[in-house]
Amino acid sequence: MNSMKNHHPNCRFLLVFILGILTTLPGAAQTAGPEKPWSVRMAESEMARWPESWQLDFQPALKWDYCHGLELGAMLDVYDRYGDSRFFDYALAYADTMVNDDGSIRKYKLEDYSLDRVNSGKMLFRLYEQTHQPKYKKALALLRSQFDGQPRNDDGGFWHKKIYPHQMWLDGLYMGTPFLAEYAFRNSQPEDYQEVVRQILLAARHTYDPQTGLYRHACDVSRQERWADPKTGQSAHTWGRALGWYAMAIVDNLDFLPLHEPGRDSVLAVLNTIARSLKRYQSPEGLWYQVMDRSGDKGNYLEASCSTMFTYALFKAVRKGYLDRSYLCVARKGYEGILRHFITTDSEGRVSITKVCAVAGLGGKMYRSGDYDYYINEALRDNDPKAVGPFILASLEWEQLTAEEYKKVKGGRTCCSSCEND
Repeated sequence: MNSMKNHHPNCRFLLVFILGILTTLPGAAQTAGPEKPWSVRMAESEMARWPESWQLDFQPALKWDYCHGLELGAMLDVYDRYGDSRFFDYALAYADTMVNDDGSIRKYKLEDYSLDRVNSGKMLFRLYEQTHQPKYKKALALLRSQFDGQPRNDDGGFWHKKIYPHQMWLDGLYMGTPFLAEYAFRNSQPEDYQEVVRQILLAARHTYDPQTGLYRHACDVSRQERWADPKTGQSAHTWGRALGWYAMAIVDNLDFLPLHEPGRDSVLAVLNTIARSLKRYQSPEGLWYQVMDRSGDKGNYLEASCSTMFTYALFKAVRKGYLDRSYLCVARKGYEGILRHFITTDSEGRVSITKVCAVAGLGGKMYRSGDYDYYINEALRDNDPKAVGPFILASLEWEQLTAEEYKKVKGGRTCCSSCEND
């Protein structure tokens, strides 16, 4: 008999697959130590690192920003799947701290018109649904009102922030539009669906690079910024995390866009374009680079936040039928690569995710040029919420996928036969 090292890769995958099933069986979240699902292990590790939920994102003081919403929203998903109230209570504690009885939000200024400040509002939908506290409904209405005054370009595209005139950033599509879509769904405001579609398609039109098949970080339609190409207005590169935000925005928005909403097919076409590029640019390790259009170049590196975001988006898009099942192979390789190259566990059993770009942007007071050297030299840190949250989401998708598919799978093949040749 041949040794395991000579077996087909699908045999190795079968072992990984079976182990994944074991961790997603009923009651798995209540067991101790490494037997728990990765989503639960990461959420518990974060709660141990940051006993107060407002401390997430390394905060020394209260802050209302997108990172809390990203990670705490993921923890609410863990609660929904496994029923452990600790995760719900942890998210609720942040909301209770930040939202006042009159619906005002501490550290939030509507007049800043920053899309980054909207994302944390998404978790308030579920908190209001389960607690019925009027303050959350009022806070949701306050955040929705921001879109009425959000500065726009002549074509209707939202500015990323008031301080960034004429600029559409891919980041902003995630920060704003899923909130707007869910608010429209929950409050019977179907006219806003077209706004969501318009923003997604405008971002695609302004940032698409036909030479690489990728979408660049941002565009200044006025072509005034030093980082903007004088002809296209586009920034110089495709930053992995910016494209990750965009991919997640699309799959999350599609949860709420009606099946026959005009333009929905065009949104799906953008998603398929992204998926093709993700398959093309995926590294042999199953991961993606910080600067995607310079993948493999000197100084570039495989980065955790974009890799987790892409993996989550692909898993979910396949599950929901937005992408062909062949992309399950790409997502599976991504998830296995994340576990192999980014996830560590300390002596106390705490899980960490490494190699996360702390922050990157364009322009601003400390001017960010957006050139290649800028992106590859930004600081790295462990356990940044921008990777923690998507890792939890990707893990939940994997755990759900394996549980659903277990009885159907034969020989460990959960995707197309072409996966054997990838």
